Amino acid sequence: MNIQPNNRPVEVKSNQRPAAYPSYKPARVHWLGEIPAHWQEKRGKYFFREIDERSATGEEELLSVSHTTGVTPRSQKNVTMFKAESYVGHKVAKPNDVVINTMWAWMSALGVSKHVGIVSPAYGVYRPLNQSDFLPEYIDYLLRTPLLKWEYICRSTGIRSSRLRLYPDKFLDIAFPCPPRVEQERMVAFLRAKEVQVRRLIRNKRRLIGLLNEQKQAIIYQAVTRGLSRDAPMKPTGIDWMPAVPAHWEVVSLKRVCFLHRGYDLPDEKRIEGPYPVVSSAGVIGSHDKFMTRGPGVATGRYGSTGRLFYIEEDFWPHNTALYVSQFQGNLPRYVFYLLQTLRYDEYSDKSAVPGIDRKDLHDIRVAKAPQKEQQAIAGKIDEDLAELDQAIEKIVSEIRLIREYRERLIADVVTGKVDVRHIEISAPANELALDEDEALEEYLEPEEAEVMEGADADE
Repeated sequence: MNIQPNNRPVEVKSNQRPAAYPSYKPARVHWLGEIPAHWQEKRGKYFFREIDERSATGEEELLSVSHTTGVTPRSQKNVTMFKAESYVGHKVAKPNDVVINTMWAWMSALGVSKHVGIVSPAYGVYRPLNQSDFLPEYIDYLLRTPLLKWEYICRSTGIRSSRLRLYPDKFLDIAFPCPPRVEQERMVAFLRAKEVQVRRLIRNKRRLIGLLNEQKQAIIYQAVTRGLSRDAPMKPTGIDWMPAVPAHWEVVSLKRVCFLHRGYDLPDEKRIEGPYPVVSSAGVIGSHDKFMTRGPGVATGRYGSTGRLFYIEEDFWPHNTALYVSQFQGNLPRYVFYLLQTLRYDEYSDKSAVPGIDRKDLHDIRVAKAPQKEQQAIAGKIDEDLAELDQAIEKIVSEIRLIREYRERLIADVVTGKVDVRHIEISAPANELALDEDEALEEYLEPEEAEVMEGADADE
């Protein structure tokens, strides 16, 4: 009986382990090593053809292509970037089409579409010549395996890694393994069952990180708005989120504590690797041979990922997607870093497709300002109290990374025939969310990197 891959996720019997196939042959793609002897292997041009169908209205569903989630409707993703005025002329992708983010194929930013939609004219769209060759779910797994990622890198052309492009003739020249259809069905069913287990584990760990971050925020808020002494006399402020502060503190506008400035444009093609970090709304995104402000410094997102604060010890280049503190007005940078974390940025962020913050709005916010002689003690105490929580979070993040590596390796081993899952018994559907409804979990793991990749050439 064939197992239909579109069913709800199923569970794998825990006492069964995949084994190797009886015999193998060398794969034409070096990175794949060997594949099962009975599998076919042909170049991409025998499986796919390039499609260049354009949208006449631009009103179709806008699709997003990333290395974490493949091809998904952008409306279902937390992608923050500018929208084009018109999508007329964008390429049309249909269900089962392979869509490749040409500039980020070397990071496996590609996949199989489940939807009718439109993508950037710079992307590649490829349609199966014969729908019976590949199960869509199988080819989606195969194309995004790290083993093929190296082939994409070798076949991409460009003057630097961040500008590499995988052109149609190069993609269609890659030799892909093609297992019998019934084996593809077994592989997909097995991997979907495993993904339920993996995502359940990751989701629980992410929830724990969320609780630890809430605890961190409470510690910061307590120290920055009420000080370190529980016996200090308090005075009312008339501010709902900060009703009282120590009586000897000042309540002033933020511009009396620090002055925020917009970062500086630095196109990727002009960036020269060097000793100075480039800090964007997503944090450090690279380095440059020049800096624009001295460290230690503080930066936050100007648009996109607003509300995230970054403390940079050394001299750095603040990117134009960020705001940075250009003047600390005589206050301790580390103290200002924590004070800025108490602001409610969502109340000052516009509700456009790309949320943004006007620094002038932030400058007018009323905040509590501790005397300079207390700022060092407050920042030091926060550092001390957060250290254990940060260690716990880092440990969980490392565990999630290892789980993701296990998932990645398992997928690669299964879809390239390193292990044989034909004998694995799969039980009834698990009581778990359908995988299609659980895709958002991937967005929590590497949201900033995915966002940068999405915006690289989306509207060229």
